[in-house]
Amino acid sequence: MATDEVAELLGQLESRFRPGVLERDISYYLTLGEGPDDKWTVVVGPERCEVRRGKAIERADCVLKTSRELFLRMVREGYTPGMLDIARGRVKSNDPLLLRELKRALGF
Repeated sequence: MATDEVAELLGQLESRFRPGVLERDISYYLTLGEGPDDKWTVVVGPERCEVRRGKAIERADCVLKTSRELFLRMVREGYTPGMLDIARGRVKSNDPLLLRELKRALGF
């Protein structure tokens, strides 16, 4: 799975943003592979959605580490990782509840 496919999908997130869904800004740091191009920062809030390649903030509210394939499935198909994904290490996050907020704000 090409990193370009992930970059294209992340570039489309801003157009999927639903204003007014969140009450505050929430920052996300995504690690979707081992390379430097696999790190992303996403900030969503009541009136904004910003997506940047790399680590654009010092400390994110929510960190997500998963594979490109699983992330694409989450966004494209609305897949919600389950306990088995977490137990097997396919998905790691410091705050899984904030992942739901990302899903709500971006409509996937």
